[in-house]
Amino acid sequence: MKFACQCGAVAGVIDKATPAEGDHVVCHCTDCRDLVRHFGKEASILDAYDGTALYQSRCARMHIHSGKENLAGLHMTDGPTLRWYAKCCDTPMFNTYKNARIPYVTTLLANCDDAGRKALGEPIGHLFLDDVDADTSDLTPMSMNRLLRRFFPRMLKDIVSGDRRRCELFDATTFEPIAEPALLSAAEKEALGRAWN
Repeated sequence: MKFACQCGAVAGVIDKATPAEGDHVVCHCTDCRDLVRHFGKEASILDAYDGTALYQSRCARMHIHSGKENLAGLHMTDGPTLRWYAKCCDTPMFNTYKNARIPYVTTLLANCDDAGRKALGEPIGHLFLDDVDADTSDLTPMSMNRLLRRFFPRMLKDIVSGDRRRCELFDATTFEPIAEPALLSAAEKEALGRAWN
């Protein structure tokens, strides 16, 4: 499955992107929505329910062919989720844990080619539907616990095989991000207009 940022500078592929090799979900959490809003990409990323279509896969399946130097990391809160974006055009690209010790890569499907997205089929579920201010009775809910249970065997494979050292977003020796992450500033949080922990 091919991916690229909005301007095309950051591009690459997710190998073996199939329903059997990863999880196609839609996240409606406030942090995912606020990330997209922070970069002004609502029209190109969010669906009718303010959801973000995602594909969570093994970390070494992602290969960056160009523009790696344009990737930057952002923490929306003090939590461990690291949001990667292309600073060349402010396109949200991936979500990971704060370091490679818990290995996974979640790719924003809005940046992927049509054929790749189609091959994933329909999402297996929608996360954080309680955060949606609309009737979501036609959507299939999914709990984080269920997603974590599905993710756990892939994580173990990445740890046992050593594949977590082959994630292009982290240093293979230290497991730290290839770019020093930023934390959303107080002014940036205030601009998003909600209370923060």
